[in-house]
Amino acid sequence: MTTLLDTTTDTDTTARALSDDELSGLFAPVFERIREGAVEREAKRALPFEAVAWLKAERFGAVRVPREYGGFGATVGQLARLLSELGAADSNLPQLLRGHFAFVETRLVHPDAEVREKWLRRVATGDLVGNASSELTGASLAEVSTVVSEENGRFFVTGQKYYSTGTIFADWVSGSARDADGGRVSYVVRTDDPGVERLDDWDGFGQRLTGSGTTIFDHAEVDADDITRYTDARINHVTAFFQLVLVATLAGIGKAVLTDTVEYVRPRTRTFITASNPLPREDPLVQSVVGEVAAASFTADALVASAAAAVDAAYRTNTDGTLDDAAVTAAEIAVYSAQVAIVDVVLAAATRLFEVGGASAASSARKLDRHWRNARTVSSHNPVIYKKRTVGEFFLNDRAPNAAWKELREAAAVPS
Repeated sequence: MTTLLDTTTDTDTTARALSDDELSGLFAPVFERIREGAVEREAKRALPFEAVAWLKAERFGAVRVPREYGGFGATVGQLARLLSELGAADSNLPQLLRGHFAFVETRLVHPDAEVREKWLRRVATGDLVGNASSELTGASLAEVSTVVSEENGRFFVTGQKYYSTGTIFADWVSGSARDADGGRVSYVVRTDDPGVERLDDWDGFGQRLTGSGTTIFDHAEVDADDITRYTDARINHVTAFFQLVLVATLAGIGKAVLTDTVEYVRPRTRTFITASNPLPREDPLVQSVVGEVAAASFTADALVASAAAAVDAAYRTNTDGTLDDAAVTAAEIAVYSAQVAIVDVVLAAATRLFEVGGASAASSARKLDRHWRNARTVSSHNPVIYKKRTVGEFFLNDRAPNAAWKELREAAAVPS
């Protein structure tokens, strides 16, 4: 497979940004390999360790890392496009990498140059970072029981997390905790630390292969440099970026629905006795359904591109870790608006595909139902009902979506 080294044979190529086509070309072969095994993995509920290893070998996790640190230097928009292409191959993969790419974004805007370079170079070598922030206890995400404690100048994290998407595949895991004073902090630890245990106990009916299960921290050591207090954190584009990954994943599912619909219809020679044409692909009613599915995929892609452009614009305002507040707000409104629209579009397409055939389309061997189940599960993350309200409140009352996060950050300074 082509790698970055193949594209950096001269100074001009090394310095310039890669085009959309060049980036897609670099990763298309591995995406196709992933697609070929998607149905079998779904049938066996086999976690995609091999697929993740292929992506690591091509350093896909370094797509956003600047060229000077050894990465591909892609824009947010280019990454979103690649994630949707990966999602078309297997929608589990972009979601399980969501925490990794969001972590990279936090390091791209980290105000400490040494911390920034340490992590970007580490990611450029192929390391992946998982996410373990949510807990099943507490009334909301604002409440965590995991604790980071200090002992003789060393720091340790103890607690239990759930929805640890991607962590079972990762080299590192980032999460949230309380310090000894009750303040909110984030941390990063190695997943092979003897105090870290990762469980595959995610029981969702969709996105079953994301490894979104339990992570247990039992006195796992964390470097002092990898602890960040929420009171020191700055409002940035990462909240919007987190949701953008899910929107791109939904667009990928839309692509997969279109591909599978076409591949199902084209070879068919059997149809209904009342059909207007003996060949399904020549039947105007079938053609109409395929047209709907194609339009849905096009719409989803357009929504991702538009939302990603707004996130890119916010990111480009970064100055020593501080981003323009208005640009961040615009990015969040764009992404949340895209989410509100894309959910219904993709879910409808995943349902309509069954109109192009008879009972054979429902064969469990085809696993065509996975598209609806996966889209429904992805859509349940940060539910649309809250995004609708957030967008509506912004337009009615000028309250920015990140206002709630600012309040959380301020509350984090007060011991509970």
